[in-house]
Amino acid sequence: MSYSRSLKKARPPAEASLPEGIDPLVRDLAGYLLTERKRSPLTVAAYARDLKEFSDFLGQGGGDASLVAVTASRIRRYIAHLFDSRGYDARTVCRKLSSIRALYRFLKITGVLESDPAFAIPGPTIAKRKPAPLKVDEVMKLLRTSLAGRSDSARLRDRAILELLYASGIRRAELAGIRLADVDLAERTIRVTGKGNKERVVVINRAAAAAIEAYLRIRPRSADPALFLGRTGAALTPKHVWRIFRDIYRVSGVQKHASPHTLRHSFATHLVENGVDLETVRELLGHESLATTGIYLQLAMGHKRRAYDEAHPRDRAGDA
Repeated sequence: MSYSRSLKKARPPAEASLPEGIDPLVRDLAGYLLTERKRSPLTVAAYARDLKEFSDFLGQGGGDASLVAVTASRIRRYIAHLFDSRGYDARTVCRKLSSIRALYRFLKITGVLESDPAFAIPGPTIAKRKPAPLKVDEVMKLLRTSLAGRSDSARLRDRAILELLYASGIRRAELAGIRLADVDLAERTIRVTGKGNKERVVVINRAAAAAIEAYLRIRPRSADPALFLGRTGAALTPKHVWRIFRDIYRVSGVQKHASPHTLRHSFATHLVENGVDLETVRELLGHESLATTGIYLQLAMGHKRRAYDEAHPRDRAGDA
């Protein structure tokens, strides 16, 4: 039995949330990414949505709509379509092209295709964006905000979620995946599963531990082992975490644009500003490379320069 045929028997699990009507080849790719490459269900679902959009494009305007009949020129026309007709920015187009490349690499290594039509297609140039962390007083304003009309359990849950995001710098998908057994409030540590299904232990501050403890006292009874539950007693999804943050952010009075990931940037920047070494921050964030974490040193340098200018008397004294 060929490798490609054996893959077709291993369908991706339900948690990947694949869109309806996807091509069987995309479903095979999803199973491969989940089981062989250990990609997260969220990543796999995003690939599948991108490829469903690509497949729909192939079915428009006549011609062969089969994924295996695609040429490099059709992929280039699709990229132009994303820019011109859909109005996507370069970063979004790069992500969608990455999904297409993953599909055709997979089809080549499994013998479905002899050549990869996406191999030589360059992605658009992306200007590298620096993270935009919140200031400490802006974070405090968020953490003090609560929503009217929430039940006590929902209010305490929401507070614990925001405290935990800022205390640990974890991603919203990592937060949604935390189980009760992962939490050690006595030691103030939490085990999280990050990208590539890699586990790490993060430290939390006393404020976050107290907020989680308060929530656990009135957490709804449920057979679900997840730490944070929704109204139905089931685990929150990353999308639920984003909505909770969005609702609180909208009434907080914070003017700067922010998302759950902004708290991750703020966590890292504030630690570096206060003297924590980059290697420790790298481990807490779950970065593979120290170079990725290095951006926070640049951000913290602005803070240090302002503190220096305010503290050093020479420039304020003028010429002697």
